[in-house]
Amino acid sequence: MRKALRSLLALTMLIGTVGTAGAATAAEPEATGATSTTGTAASADIKDRLLSIPGMSLIEEKPYTGYRFFVLNYTQPVDHRNPAKGTFQQRITVLHKDVSRPTVFYTGGYNVSTTPGRREPTQIVDGNQVSMEYRYFTPSRPAPADWSKLDIWQAASDQHRIFRALKPVYDEKWISTGGSKGGMTATYYERFYPRDMDGVVAYVAPNDVVNKEDSAYDRFFTRVGTEECRDRLNGVQREALVRREPLEKKYEAYAAENGYTFDTIGSLDRAYEAVVLDYVWGFWQYSTLADCADIPADAENATDDEIWTSVDTISGFSAYADQGLAAYTPYYYQAGTQLGAPTIRFPHIEEKYIRYGYQPPRNFVPRDIPMTFEPSAMRDVDNWVRRNARHMLFVYGENDPWGAERFRPGHGARDAYVFTAPGMNHGANVAGLVEGQKAFATARILDWAGVASPAVQADPAAAKPLAKYDARLDKRDLRREAPLRP
Repeated sequence: MRKALRSLLALTMLIGTVGTAGAATAAEPEATGATSTTGTAASADIKDRLLSIPGMSLIEEKPYTGYRFFVLNYTQPVDHRNPAKGTFQQRITVLHKDVSRPTVFYTGGYNVSTTPGRREPTQIVDGNQVSMEYRYFTPSRPAPADWSKLDIWQAASDQHRIFRALKPVYDEKWISTGGSKGGMTATYYERFYPRDMDGVVAYVAPNDVVNKEDSAYDRFFTRVGTEECRDRLNGVQREALVRREPLEKKYEAYAAENGYTFDTIGSLDRAYEAVVLDYVWGFWQYSTLADCADIPADAENATDDEIWTSVDTISGFSAYADQGLAAYTPYYYQAGTQLGAPTIRFPHIEEKYIRYGYQPPRNFVPRDIPMTFEPSAMRDVDNWVRRNARHMLFVYGENDPWGAERFRPGHGARDAYVFTAPGMNHGANVAGLVEGQKAFATARILDWAGVASPAVQADPAAAKPLAKYDARLDKRDLRREAPLRP
């Protein structure tokens, strides 16, 4: 069986790379709007080189000073174990700087942005960036969709084929990265294809090893932030359930006005409770301690509108409508088949006010899509990270609920680290670390990318990002990148 699998994998890689050798040996000329490539002979334009890759096609090119930005489609097999079963078009983007620079391979684990943007490791190494849309997020979805082919190995194999196709063009060092589900994705990719990347930077990556044991989250919510802030949040959450009847009438009007339906979750009542029970989690995921000032201090005496507005601002009453769930069906499917999902308790709310509790991912996926949970998937990845992690950096936020269950490299790991950014949420990054850790992490990333200067090699405290901050390229809008439960 293993021999046959290796043969199939070899065939898969061959399909993605045949015909690229000629383009790979061509040198990179200076391109309009991009930095020049020094020390090489003028030859094919970077767009021509990319489009010479079998299966690669251009959707559009967008200008950006100092770069060239391409939105592309790449033909992928639906099933990497059996490529003959059909293909689909996977959307990727390439932020091209120079083939002499390292390349960062990014995925957020969801849709890919078609606007030029640069992730933190890309800024640190001043490199190129390849971004991949995760399979089954539209438009990168096979038609018809065989949902059994949406798993972490198939997605890692998508990345592997893209890397093999682009490596002849971008033949310097590669670093993979991603945040939240993207951080998980970068970790899974490393687990299945540990020889592809030269380093991994995984941000705020949850690691739900035992899906039925979630007490770490409950402990987190008893100590995060300050007691005053926790009391404010708990008070609003409880009051939203105490006032269920009048606020659900408001919800009914809101849904009618916006054309929202609730067939997937089952009812408006279920959707209402799901939004309310997400409220405290959502605050700590996306907000900071300073934002507690905006939470009603006396929930019992707050108006219905004040309770509604606070919950809607943080959780979003559209989240569990069919229209809100549809875009994230692939995520909820994976959460209910491999990734796992948290189940938390609400000791500050009397049982009589809670009808459904923290609902499982099955409730957020249309019933015509079959789901069976695979408990060994996350245990396998966790064991691999503990024993085999190499050149891996995990960054978490102190106040991010998802960091309650995290990756922890063990005794078998080498050159692998876990850092926590004080006071930060689900947007935690290297820049938010304490000074010594920030410099050290930056130095490791530069070293893995092959661009650490002799000064940095001698003294990691000297490490700084090689590219200047760009307000447009480096801007992050965390709320738009993922649902409340990534």
